[in-house]
Amino acid sequence: MLTACVPASTAPASAPAPEPVARPAPVPVAPPPVIQTPAYDNWMDAPASAGDWRYTAQGGRSEATFWGRGERPMMRLRCPADRRGVILSLSESGSPRPLVTIRTETTTRTLAMQPAGGEMILVLSTDDALLDAMALSKGRFALEATGLPALIVPSWAEVSRVIEDCR
Repeated sequence: MLTACVPASTAPASAPAPEPVARPAPVPVAPPPVIQTPAYDNWMDAPASAGDWRYTAQGGRSEATFWGRGERPMMRLRCPADRRGVILSLSESGSPRPLVTIRTETTTRTLAMQPAGGEMILVLSTDDALLDAMALSKGRFALEATGLPALIVPSWAEVSRVIEDCR
């Protein structure tokens, strides 16, 4: 009887909860691959730098130039007309005291280069054994200069021709 004195609830009857919608599981997204430059224990195992040698001779001077994909040569070996030495030149690195390490099959030597007009130069005496090592180095030699990527170039006939032109 007491329940008859309590007013009836005015709240609407609750609707039944909707059934959950089945959603597909998220597809995992793989991270992009990380491209790493391979490391080599020995410079002779690394691939050669992309490019070709070109030889020119004119007016008592000769030059072997290693061209990559750019507009400028990556390396030059020159025999000037006075034949006082073989001039090795590389692109300028911006270093005030650039060094170059030349690696051959039989010899490794680090030498100071001098900035000169947009490039770095080094003069090697015509009787320097390093020149012979570069010409006969199991088909390639390497140059590692301050501030520049390593350069691994083939020791093709153009290299030998410039050296012999100076001797």
